[in-house]
Amino acid sequence: MPHALLVDDDVNFVLGLAEVVGREGFSAKTVHTLKEAKAEIGRTVPDVLLVDLHLPDGSGLDLFKELEASPGTEVILITGQATVDTAVEAMRRGASDYLLKPVDFSRVKQVLTNVTRTRELKEQIGNLRGELRKLGRFGPLIGASPPMQRVYDLIAKVAQTDATVLLTGETGTGKELVAETVHSLSRRLKEPFLPINCGAVSPNLIESELFGHERGSFTGADRMHRGYYERAHHGTLFLDEITEMPAELQVKLLRVLESGKVTRIGGSESLSSDVRVIAATNRKPEEAVAKGKLREDLLYRLNVFPIPLPPLRDRREDVDLLAEHFLALLNKDQDTSKEFTRPALNRLRSHNWPGNVRELKNLVHRAFILAEDHIGLDCLPLGVQDSAGSSLNLKVGTSLGEAERRLILATLEEAEGDKKKAAEILGISLKTLYNRLNEYKSA
Repeated sequence: MPHALLVDDDVNFVLGLAEVVGREGFSAKTVHTLKEAKAEIGRTVPDVLLVDLHLPDGSGLDLFKELEASPGTEVILITGQATVDTAVEAMRRGASDYLLKPVDFSRVKQVLTNVTRTRELKEQIGNLRGELRKLGRFGPLIGASPPMQRVYDLIAKVAQTDATVLLTGETGTGKELVAETVHSLSRRLKEPFLPINCGAVSPNLIESELFGHERGSFTGADRMHRGYYERAHHGTLFLDEITEMPAELQVKLLRVLESGKVTRIGGSESLSSDVRVIAATNRKPEEAVAKGKLREDLLYRLNVFPIPLPPLRDRREDVDLLAEHFLALLNKDQDTSKEFTRPALNRLRSHNWPGNVRELKNLVHRAFILAEDHIGLDCLPLGVQDSAGSSLNLKVGTSLGEAERRLILATLEEAEGDKKKAAEILGISLKTLYNRLNEYKSA
C-alpha cells in the first residue's frame, strides 16, 4: 500500500485529510511541524507528501532537501496564500501539484489519482531511458549525443508536473516534437494536444483562434466559436513562435495563465479552463524582450521550466542516426531497401546544417528520390557535396580523439577513398591509417 505523509498544524484539517487519503488506498501518517516531518521522513520515506507551506517552525519547501535522496516521492504543496511566485518555486523544486485552502476534498482525490498515474509515468520514463542507452531514442526523439541526453533528462523531470515550459532553439530543432513528448509523458496524455503557430495566423484572427468568439461579436462571426484554449481543456496547448503574438494579446494571455479563466470575444462569461501551456520561440527570449517582441512579465510566467534545444551542428554524432531513421521511414512507405554509402553519411556529418533536423529530413527525402539502390555523394545537393571541401569545422571542446577521427575520415573522402593518398596528406604511415580505420569500425 502506498504511504502518505501529511504535514499541517491545523489538527482538524489534517485529520479530515487523512480520512480522504485513506479512502483512496494510501496509508497515512500525520504530523504538525517541520521538525516532526523531518524525523518521520528519516524513518519512512513516503510515496506522497502533502505539506502546508507555512508551518510553525519553518516553510514546507524546506522538506525538499530531506527528499533529495528519494526522487520517487511526490510532493503536494498546501497553502492558503498562493501566489504565482510560490507555485513557480514549488514546481521548480519538484512539486507535482499544489492545493489552495480551503481545500476541496474532491480536488484531493483528483490529485492522488494523478500521483498514482505519475508513478506509472515515471516507470515509463525509466524504460525510455534504458531504450535511449541502447538505441539513441527517447520516445519519438532521436539522438544519443550528450546535448540530447540533457534534453531528455529535462523532459523527464518536467513531464509529470503541470509547470509551464518554454522551449528555445533555432528553427528546425524539433520544438513541436519535444512539446508532444512532454504531453505524451504527462498525466494529460489522453487529453487534447493542440498546437498553434502564433506567427502563421493573421493578427486580426489570432485572438479569436486562441480564445474563441460569440456569435455576432464582429462582422462575419455568424456562429459561436470555441478557441484553442477552450478546446484544450484538461490537455496541453502548444504556442509555437510565441514572440510573434501581438503585444496586446500577450496581455490577455498573461491574465488567462494567472486566472485559469478565458472569455470569448464578445462574451461576458468567464470559462474555467485547465490547460497546460508549452511555448516555444526561435529567438533568444531576453533579446525578444529588449526588442519589444515579448512582454517581460509574460516571459517570467512562461519560463517556469526552460528547455533549450541544441542545433544539429552541436550534436553531429546524431546525424547518422537521424538520417538512417528518415531513410527507414521512406523505405517502409515505398517498400524499398535503399542504403546510404559511408562517404555520403560522412559528408552529411560534416555539413553545418543551418536548417537543423528539418533540413536533414528534407535532404534525405530528396536523395531517396534521386537514388537507385545506394545513396551516394552524387545524390546529395551541391551545397552539401561541397560542404566538407578542404576544411573541417570543429566545435571548441571537441575531444582530440573525435577531432582526429573526423579529420581522418574527411581526408579519406577528399582522397576519394585512396588510403595511400590520404595517409600522405595526413602525414602518417599507411599502417597507422589502417589501424585507425579498424578502431573506428569496432567502436
